[in-house]
Amino acid sequence: MSASPATGALGTVLIAGATGLVGREALKACLQDDGVAEVRALVRRPLTLEAVLGSLMAEAPAITPAQRARCQMVQADFQRLDREPGPFQVDTVFCALGTTIRQAGSQAAFRQVDFDAPLQIARLAHAQGAKRFLLVSALGASSASRVFYNRVKGELEDAISAIGFEQFVIARPSLLDGDRPDSRPAEQMGLMVAKAFGFLIPASHRPVHVRQVARALLHEAREGGAGRRVLTNARMRAMR
Repeated sequence: MSASPATGALGTVLIAGATGLVGREALKACLQDDGVAEVRALVRRPLTLEAVLGSLMAEAPAITPAQRARCQMVQADFQRLDREPGPFQVDTVFCALGTTIRQAGSQAAFRQVDFDAPLQIARLAHAQGAKRFLLVSALGASSASRVFYNRVKGELEDAISAIGFEQFVIARPSLLDGDRPDSRPAEQMGLMVAKAFGFLIPASHRPVHVRQVARALLHEAREGGAGRRVLTNARMRAMR
């Protein structure tokens, strides 16, 4: 295990939500990071690395055979993650789990994906000795919010913060720009409008590319200090 959350070496990394928009970028970035010894991608069904990354496999810089060998696909029952704690014996956790209420079908189902599962992952990893936890949250996240989505995101931030990781990094992106593997028409429409009228939107709320989110989180994990730290949308947009 890593001796410190800010030494620059991320050790063994677990990625939850690797099939999602940000998770895919984080998975590729971790495989290409020399400070990462192994990447474990937590998935719900049997998948290959090629199936998860899709077109990202060939995007420059392409993933080499040696980097591909660092990846382990870990199939898990997200309803009973505690059945096999072994995969959670890692140094660093990158959590990009998330859905929408429309996709989930109800507020209860949404909460299970966006709150219950990430919190259980955090607890299991911390119990196994993980030092760092990187969370993809959302712009406006607050446990005091009147908006259900933002309130759940904020409650998750607070719950994970209370666990006691040596380093807890929270990314709060606005609309995500990228090649989405799933279909979310409402978000895609919102992104199109935001791009068309971006000059009217404050920089703090403009769309951010998923590659910038992943890079900002990994940079903060390597270079940032201990404790709870928040990556603003504007700060992520400044990543190149």
